[in-house]
Amino acid sequence: MTLLQRVASALRQRQRWLLVSLLLVLHLALVSGADTTVSLLCWLVNVGLFILWQPFTYAERNVDLSGLVVLTLVLGCGVAWYGWWLLIVWVVMLAALVGGRVMFIDHRPTRIFYLIAFAYLLAALLLWLVPQVVPHAALTGPSLDREFAWGIPVFFLVMLLLPLSQEGDRPGGGMIDLFYSLFIFLLIAVLILGSLAFMLLRQSGYLEAVLNALISIALLLLLIGWAWNTRPGFTGFDVFFSRYLLTIGLPFETWLHRLTTLAGSESEPEQFLSQALAEMLDLPWVDGGSWVAGARSGAFGRESRFRQDFSGQPLQLTLHTRHKLSPALIWHFHLLVQLANEHYIAKLRARELQQVSYLRAIHETGARLTHDVKNLLQSLSNLCYLAQTMNGQHGERLDRLLQRQLPQITQRLQQTLSKLQKPQTEAGGLLPVAVWWQLQQQRYATTPVTFVAVNLNPEALLPVALFDSVADNLLQNALLKAQVDSDVQVCVSITADAAVLRICDTGSALDPNILGDLLRAPVTSESGLGVGLYHAARQAESCGYELQLANNVTGQVCFELRRLPTGKPAA
Repeated sequence: MTLLQRVASALRQRQRWLLVSLLLVLHLALVSGADTTVSLLCWLVNVGLFILWQPFTYAERNVDLSGLVVLTLVLGCGVAWYGWWLLIVWVVMLAALVGGRVMFIDHRPTRIFYLIAFAYLLAALLLWLVPQVVPHAALTGPSLDREFAWGIPVFFLVMLLLPLSQEGDRPGGGMIDLFYSLFIFLLIAVLILGSLAFMLLRQSGYLEAVLNALISIALLLLLIGWAWNTRPGFTGFDVFFSRYLLTIGLPFETWLHRLTTLAGSESEPEQFLSQALAEMLDLPWVDGGSWVAGARSGAFGRESRFRQDFSGQPLQLTLHTRHKLSPALIWHFHLLVQLANEHYIAKLRARELQQVSYLRAIHETGARLTHDVKNLLQSLSNLCYLAQTMNGQHGERLDRLLQRQLPQITQRLQQTLSKLQKPQTEAGGLLPVAVWWQLQQQRYATTPVTFVAVNLNPEALLPVALFDSVADNLLQNALLKAQVDSDVQVCVSITADAAVLRICDTGSALDPNILGDLLRAPVTSESGLGVGLYHAARQAESCGYELQLANNVTGQVCFELRRLPTGKPAA
């Protein structure tokens, strides 16, 4: 490693010394005069130090041929046009970069270090460089050349004595806000050009012109600050500026509106995704693209030279654009692709829920039909048992029983087949309460079921399908208890207008572990699917009734089917 490389590496590792060296060499270039060879050589050295100091590109990287050509052209143009105006532009650029770095520094001594550097550059502009380009030397006022040449370097001594943070002294340790740098650049340019304009238009002295320019800029900034914030009755400029930064003036809002409209009108996920991405062709940068979502894929538009991949789950999009996308555009497209992906996932889940609901309807219908067939089989078994036990005796009684029961069983079987064909409807009509009550007494005549006598209203009607399903499920569960314990008695009662059907047994209380899901979800059952009471409760809700466990103590377990008042939902 040569001596020059060692010096460059040492300066690179010490940002404080590098910036002080940069400013010191710049000071030598300024005081030497723009028309001297010494000043030109100092400026070339200053450019080299700037390349080591700047935070945009690593100084350790090798310069390729194209970079070397660009650097040679820049230096050649600088040598050809070297003068006071080039030095003014150079110092303004340095001041903008130093001022942009100050915004990211929290360490107070380091912040003061960069503020002193910024103050030196601003003083070099106002005290030395701008007076050199004033057309009439008489307008510049008293000369401050000696004070600047010998007094300003005191700034460098103060900068060296300030303690810096370890982070701010390492290579690339300080970031630069380009927005603030551009803002400072424009402010300094307005200050310089405004001062020259005041001098030329009003024939005022240089110091007076600088003060007038500063006062004008301060008043303008004060006005902008006052109009920036939102107040009651006034929408500040910050709202419009924030909106502009979020959209950066792009026609993305139109695409988002179309995406929202399409999400509400198209239910198929693949069709929605294909149409939504095809709408991107209306954006001025997009020539085409291709997408992959799970096992599905598609394309729109045409291919181009520039492409950008946007990865997501499950959507993966490749866009072909007319120009290379900037980082801001890539960020915006990432946001758009994420929105399209979220809508696509939502539609996939909606379709899955629809399929689950369909399968659930099939399962519930099958379970309900299983219980209906089971109850019909129980009724047929009771009739067969009566026919076998009578042994030819009481023939007329048996004939009358069969004449009443068989049409009822046939009708219920027809209702079961109707449910199979139309699962969403409840087949069956209305039946007088007295007729239904008599049929139930005949059906369970040979079982330990007691029917409480009551004076029924001859004009009262009840939904026969609902009452048959509820009564069969509750009585079959109670009779299962009676098979285990012969002392269990079952009692059925009904009000005169069939508003309440109550079925009680004297068996053991229900398990507390199943009470939370009872009548609300399928429960564990040793003798069936555990869904009979659940479907009976849902059927009751659809008919305007409520099935509930009225009492659950050993010796008195009661269920009630109660008609709800009109307009009142089930609990």
